[in-house]
Amino acid sequence: MATITAAMVGELRAKTDAPMMECKKALTEADGDAVKAEEILRVKLGSKASKASSRVTAEGVVAAYIQGNVGALVEINCETDFVTKNDEFLALAQACAKLIAEKNPADLAALGALPMDGKTVEEKRAELIGRIGENMSIRRFKRFDTGAKLTSYLHGTRIGVIVEYEGAEEQVAKDVAMHVAAMKPVALTSADVPAELIETERSVATAKADEDRKTAEAAGKPVQSAEIVAKRIDGGVQKYLKEVSLFNQTFVKNDKQTVEQMLKATATAVKSFTMYVVGEGIEKKQDDFAAEVAAQVAAAKQA
Repeated sequence: MATITAAMVGELRAKTDAPMMECKKALTEADGDAVKAEEILRVKLGSKASKASSRVTAEGVVAAYIQGNVGALVEINCETDFVTKNDEFLALAQACAKLIAEKNPADLAALGALPMDGKTVEEKRAELIGRIGENMSIRRFKRFDTGAKLTSYLHGTRIGVIVEYEGAEEQVAKDVAMHVAAMKPVALTSADVPAELIETERSVATAKADEDRKTAEAAGKPVQSAEIVAKRIDGGVQKYLKEVSLFNQTFVKNDKQTVEQMLKATATAVKSFTMYVVGEGIEKKQDDFAAEVAAQVAAAKQA
C-alpha cells in the first residue's frame, strides 16, 4: 500500500477541485496512482472532479512565427512567472520560432546547434541562464510546411495555436484558432479523437454506471437493465466525442452554429490545428514554506 502524502492530496485537489478528504480516499483506493485517482473522483463526483483539469502549473511562453506557407510553434519553459516577462527570454523564444521555420531542425538537439547571433541556440540559452540565474529549457516545437495557408493566435504568451486552412478569409481561420485556444478540442472530428482517450472516457462512464447501480441497490430502488446501462454508457461516450472534436463544438462567436457549419458558410476548410499550452503535462515543484522556515530556525539554533 502506497503512502499517501499531504503533497499528493494537495496536487490532486488543485487539479480536480474535489474536497481534500475525497482526494485522499481516491488516492488510497488508487494506491497512490494520481491518474487513476482522478478517474475515481470523476466517477464519484462527476463534473466537479474535472472542473480544473485543464490547469497547468509550469511557467514559460509559447511563440509563433509564420512566413507565407511556412510556420513554427515553440514552447520554452522557465522556473518562475517573473522570467516570462523578461525581454531577453521573450526574444529567445521568438528567435527560436523563426529559426525553426527557416532552418527546419530535425529535433531539439538540432535546434540547439543552429547559429544565433554568432553563437549556437544552446550557447545563447546557457548564456541567458547565467545572466538571469534561472533554469530554462526549450521543451517542444512543430514546423508547418504543407502548402496550406497558415494563421496563428496567441492568448498572451501561455497558449499558442496555429491553424492550417484553405479559403479566402484569414480572419475566419484566425477566429477558429481563437476558438481552439478557448475550447481546447483534441481533434478535428469525432473520428480523429485518439483511441486511448475514448477508452478512458468509456471506462469512466462504465464505472459511473456501476456506482449508480450500487447506490440504487443500497437504497432499495429499481436497477436499470443491462441494455439501458449500455445505451447510457455509449451515449456518454458520444457526448464526449462531440465536446472534444473541433467541428462539432459550438462556435464561440456564434452559439447558433457549430464550427463546421460556420466553415461551410464561409467556404473555409480547416486542415489541421496545433495548440500548445504552457506547462501542459508538467508538474511544477511546490515549495514547502513551512518546512523551509522550520529548517532555517533549526539551523539558526545550531549556529
